[in-house]
Amino acid sequence: MSKQWYVIHTYSGYENKVKANLEKRIASMNMGDKIFRIIVPEEDEIEIKGGKKQVLKRRIFPGYVLVEMILTDESWYVVRNTPGVTGFVGSGNKPLPLTQAEAEEILKRMEGESPRIRLDVTPGEKIRVTSGPFQNFIGVVEEVNAEKAKLKVLISMFGREVPIELDYSQIEKIV
Repeated sequence: MSKQWYVIHTYSGYENKVKANLEKRIASMNMGDKIFRIIVPEEDEIEIKGGKKQVLKRRIFPGYVLVEMILTDESWYVVRNTPGVTGFVGSGNKPLPLTQAEAEEILKRMEGESPRIRLDVTPGEKIRVTSGPFQNFIGVVEEVNAEKAKLKVLISMFGREVPIELDYSQIEKIV
């Protein structure tokens, strides 16, 4: 049997605790040759709140932990009976491994170079432009494109509303 990635379900918010518990059990039960890596899938996210940037770690799959292991009755028992683990993801009692492509995609997403940006503005809210040619203009958010981290904003210029596109980093919310 070869090592494969399995997904275990945990109580939400206990992913890191499960990882620590499982690492201790692997060491104490001498399972290092069957259970190799334990990963809580996370990615960096920049949150812009009140005009301040903050880099946060965000769980990609809350309530789930990835375990790279060779599945045997013994390794299943160690993982399944770790405090905080509610079960393996699979059909019935049989754990199903991730495909190699699925595992690689998750690992690649975790190592992404540019963090995702999360902004707490919604269409209809007022913002101030903080940089660029429209610096200090006040506008109203018309559209939020979270995928591209861009906003479509209507600013008042020459006595009429003009739509402009801005990056998340170019604005601050007016409270």
